[in-house]
Order: sequence, then structure tokens, then C-alpha cells
Amino acid sequence: MSLLTTIQDVCPVIGVAVPQSVFANIPANRTMQEMLALANEMARRISYDNRDWTLFKTTQVYAGDGVKTSFPMPADYKRMLLNSNVWRSTSTAYPMRFIPDYDSWLQRRMMNINDARGEWTMVGGQMLIWPALSNGATATYTYLKKNCINLTSGGAGSTFLADTDSFALDERLLTLGMIWQWKANKGSPYNEDMATFSDAMAKAMGADSPSPIVIGRMPLSYATKDAYPFPLPDPGP
Repeated sequence: MSLLTTIQDVCPVIGVAVPQSVFANIPANRTMQEMLALANEMARRISYDNRDWTLFKTTQVYAGDGVKTSFPMPADYKRMLLNSNVWRSTSTAYPMRFIPDYDSWLQRRMMNINDARGEWTMVGGQMLIWPALSNGATATYTYLKKNCINLTSGGAGSTFLADTDSFALDERLLTLGMIWQWKANKGSPYNEDMATFSDAMAKAMGADSPSPIVIGRMPLSYATKDAYPFPLPDPGP
């Protein structure tokens, strides 16, 4: 389902004329300008704000040379996952320590102290790792890609560029999201449409990566079995 077919599905519901093209003569078509802006915003909102979708997860590996301590973030980097760690190949039992405050990072470097597991932070589009990875050692992490649009010109991007480009996730989510947000933008009743979108999002998220109740890193039932691996006694009457 392309951008054009998505917008052609949205238009009858919101009461505007169905277009034959989104991009043809768009400088003179205010409605299609708004539609394109809304499609881009909703595609990004669905892709980045609600879940770490498995489709957009990818892994980056940095190789050490014993000297380098600064590594560029990937070109398609959007953000770290909500539970991301950076793993040093020379210390796989524990992840490296994240130093969120850059001033603290500078202070620790000036004081010549560091966590035995290694440390990392991000600044200026770079990931800083200390101490330097030894020659042959690696640092590995998983991040969320920003490119949520399949481009007919080739590859993927974060913005629709042609009528035939398509949303990488379920296009119905994009359609439903555009409907309720358009109505909200125009001051029309939208609560029912937003609820329909929210239901569809919940089902898509659940199917994408079920999330069982967890204690530590084990499902509750598995943890309970380890804690008491025998049948419970009958409490009696």
C-alpha cells in the first residue's frame, strides 16, 4: 500500500476530495501539503514514540585498535532502545557503564578514573568509549533505525518523497492515525477515531513482541519454578 493509496483511503473519511496524486502540483495544493506533512509526522510518531519495533532494531559493532575512543553514530541512528546497553567483548558478564552527564565524563577523564567494566557516553553525534578498546576487541549495542519509509527510488528514508513510497509498518496504522489527527487538527470530533487507532496500535504492538511479566530477566512462571520446583502442598479444608 503506497502513500497515495493510504491518502486515498483517508480522504473520503475526513470529507475531502480524493486525489489522483499527492506530489503532482503540490505547491499549489494546500490540502495535499497538509496531507503529506501529516503522513510524515504520523509515520514517525508510530515508528519511534510508541514502541521499539522489532523491524527497526539493528545492531552496531565498533572494532577497537587500542587507541580510538570516539566512534560515529550510524547514519540511520534514531535512538537507543529503552533497555539498550553497550557490551564490551572483553567483559561479557556486565555491560559498560553509561555516564549520562558529559561534565561528569570530563571530570572522570581528568581524574583518570573509570569503571572496571568500561564506560560510554554520547556527544556531538559520537559514542565515546573509555578506556580505548584493545586491538581486536569490540563494543556492541542495539539501536532503533530512523528510516521508516520504503522508497521506490531505492532504500529507505524518514520522509515520503513520491506517491509510490510506502510505510514500513502496517499501513492501516498510518491510515487510522491520519484520520483521527486530521479531525483533531480541524476541530472535528475525533475520540472514536482515536480509540480505533489506539486499539489497532495495541494489537500490532502485542503481535510484534509479546511482553510477559518479568522478574529480572526471567518470565514469572520460570522464576517461580526455580524458587520452589515442587508441587505446592494441599492446604486442606
